[in-house]
Amino acid sequence: MKILVTGGAGFIGSAVVRHLINDTGHSVINLDKLTYAGNLESLASVSDSSRYAFEQVDICDAAEVQRVFAQHQPDAVMHLAAESHVDRSIDGPGEFIQTNIVGTYVLLEAARAYWSQLPDERKAAFRFHHISTDEVYGDLPHPSDEGVNKDSLPLFTESTAYAPSSPYSASKAGSDHLVRAWQRTYGLPVIVTNCSNNYGPYHFPEKLIPLVILNALEGKSLPIYGKGDQIRDWLYVEDHARALLQVLTNGEPGETYNIGGHNEKTNLEVVATICDILDELAPRGLELPAGVAAQEQRATSYKSLIAHVADRPGHDRRYAIDAGKIASGLGWVPQETFASGLRKTVQWYLDNQRWCQRVQDGSYQRERLGSL
Repeated sequence: MKILVTGGAGFIGSAVVRHLINDTGHSVINLDKLTYAGNLESLASVSDSSRYAFEQVDICDAAEVQRVFAQHQPDAVMHLAAESHVDRSIDGPGEFIQTNIVGTYVLLEAARAYWSQLPDERKAAFRFHHISTDEVYGDLPHPSDEGVNKDSLPLFTESTAYAPSSPYSASKAGSDHLVRAWQRTYGLPVIVTNCSNNYGPYHFPEKLIPLVILNALEGKSLPIYGKGDQIRDWLYVEDHARALLQVLTNGEPGETYNIGGHNEKTNLEVVATICDILDELAPRGLELPAGVAAQEQRATSYKSLIAHVADRPGHDRRYAIDAGKIASGLGWVPQETFASGLRKTVQWYLDNQRWCQRVQDGSYQRERLGSL
């Protein structure tokens, strides 16, 4: 197939593009605006492929989006372009509404017009795959909640009601609803996936795991919101890329598939595990007064850098996905455990310090956002 991937220079999008070029025979048109979180260096390993093309286009630009469809004639769309950082959405919700809702509308209309003109065989095979988040569901009961049965905690399923908590998740919920409406009203063959928290290589350092790794290596504090007992289900990004292609090629139009990593961890557990891995792979020394002999310098854990800070406004307490539908229906299960995936991630950041320096263009210095 020839697949139009929106947001292909972003974190998850670039993993999808690398998977498509490196592991399949499909062709890719990468449509990306190249905001602060999109970086073509994440695609350096595949950019020379004859099956790869790049279009620097904003999904809100209807004329340019229509041109891309007409020029490249894709067989499917994988829509990942989105503003995605919750803290940033608290400070500036307008960009999230524009990109995630208006941009999705523009893309849907361009896809519908293009799809309606395809020959019958190509029209029947066309897919519009919308990639979303589990945050649209709100949050779940937490083990510390009074009266909760810790042995049978509920999970998000494909039929869980939407209850978004942040401007980001509300904007993604709105885009999900638009996509489903275009299927029901116009017959556009859509598929929706909702995923848990992704982590892995090439992640912009505003998110928890890369932020903690880079701060730790520089001896900066490791901020933990509130008690750090918020629970997330963690999904290795390359596992997610494999799942997305499986959904695109074998999923049923009109269906939703939840994609999770089966790794519920508190934020504090995640940070502590990163520190343990760094203590092993890149041990730090404790700064002692001048004149102290080198042999007296003693190692200290990165955990000493952990600092609890005021919690995020409206912070969801727990996310956890039931990924049974995609496992039973499409045969996908994650290949990485949290332990193996996180070790790979930490090692990647240790090995790619120059990438980390270059993608931080000066507009963001890992400062806290979204604190009212």
